[in-house]
Amino acid sequence: MAKLSKKRKKINELKEEFKGQTDAKLAITELKKFISETGSKANQTFELAAQLGIDTKANDQQVRASVSLPAGSGKTVRVAVIAKGEKVQEAKDAGAFEAGTEELVKKMEEGWMDFDVLVAAPDCMPLLGKLGRVLGPRGLMPNPKDGTVTPDVAKAVKELQAGKVSFRAEKTGAVVHMPFGKADFSDEDLLKNLQAAIQEIQKSKPSSSKGAYFKSTFISTSQGPSFEINPDAVLAV
Repeated sequence: MAKLSKKRKKINELKEEFKGQTDAKLAITELKKFISETGSKANQTFELAAQLGIDTKANDQQVRASVSLPAGSGKTVRVAVIAKGEKVQEAKDAGAFEAGTEELVKKMEEGWMDFDVLVAAPDCMPLLGKLGRVLGPRGLMPNPKDGTVTPDVAKAVKELQAGKVSFRAEKTGAVVHMPFGKADFSDEDLLKNLQAAIQEIQKSKPSSSKGAYFKSTFISTSQGPSFEINPDAVLAV
């Protein structure tokens, strides 16, 4: 029988100790403690995973939005912008990684995808038609629901770099995955970000969705265990 690694042994111990739902603040503390005790040097990402009580096959039960994390995301976001005229320079001045019009679309058609988020002015969306099959599966197609289709591209760039995070419920399983900070954040900042994330998911509940909305909610780190939490208790803090 293979010997368990130090990390796997610790994960098993935590699973045994923390069965059922755990207070979110305690879960954050335990995840940080796990990182320290296992000797990880990476600045790991804290992640939220919430399974929702929605029917993703119904058009009126799609959950997709964005949230501005009050303490930021801790991630450097490369934003590309498709715009025309003066808005191209405005986007660059705001900190866009790349900005342009037809020439940037052509660059993408040739295979360039070296960015994290794509923002487009409404009058430029027709230019992206041919790229739908490429951008869609990667979650990069601009969408008005998460603020990535907007006439104010400069504002969108600034918000994304300040910690605005987009989310959507996956078609399979109706699960929302969202980062809400880094391991070097304070516990208080991680909790504030978690509250903001859960609150925005709650606000995005479709009116046609019946029954329990949050079916199960977990937080974890990118290389650590997961803890089930009570989203209502998080919002009540």
